[in-house]
Amino acid sequence: MLFTAVVTREEKFYVAFAPDVDVASQGETIEKALVNLKEALELYFEDDDAIRPPLTEKPIITLVEASP
Repeated sequence: MLFTAVVTREEKFYVAFAPDVDVASQGETIEKALVNLKEALELYFEDDDAIRPPLTEKPIITLVEASP
């Protein structure tokens, strides 16, 4: 399955978040954060009670600038 991954920098670590299933992980690099997120997703789906999101088209993710 494909999941959306949002990666942000928080102090010394990168945080990778899969909003489709509300699972997150972190790492010292973007690549490590994504590897850790993949592992966290695999562990999440080992649970029989894990919520499986419906299959949808790939999301469009972009930035929008707004004045404060």
